[in-house]
Amino acid sequence: MNILDENVLEDQRQLLRQWRVPVRQIGQDIGRKGMQDENIIPFLLTLRRPTFFTSDFDFYDRRLCHAQYCLVCIESRQSRTATFVRRFLRHSAFDTAAKRMGKVIRLSSVQLVVQELHRGGQIVFDWED
Repeated sequence: MNILDENVLEDQRQLLRQWRVPVRQIGQDIGRKGMQDENIIPFLLTLRRPTFFTSDFDFYDRRLCHAQYCLVCIESRQSRTATFVRRFLRHSAFDTAAKRMGKVIRLSSVQLVVQELHRGGQIVFDWED
């Protein structure tokens, strides 16, 4: 299940849906409007293998790695969120929920930086063409 943070723009959510990327957004389709950051992680743990997309870098923290979810922090203009989400979900290293679980990931225009449960350090992936 792909979950968008509440701060993702409506046009970006609609664009993902036009591309047939299944997403739910906190405060719109799931959860409650105004959900605080400290309530997001417990909420994710109630869902089946969610991948949570946000631009809030408070979530880019190795201590938040958990086998039951994936956190993806997008380092880009809000108007490019949908493009980054779709591109990430098509990357061969992350194209299934099983491959994403237990990871906290930072996406930028040049690379993906991954922190993984039970693994020290970071793994850096270049974007595939």
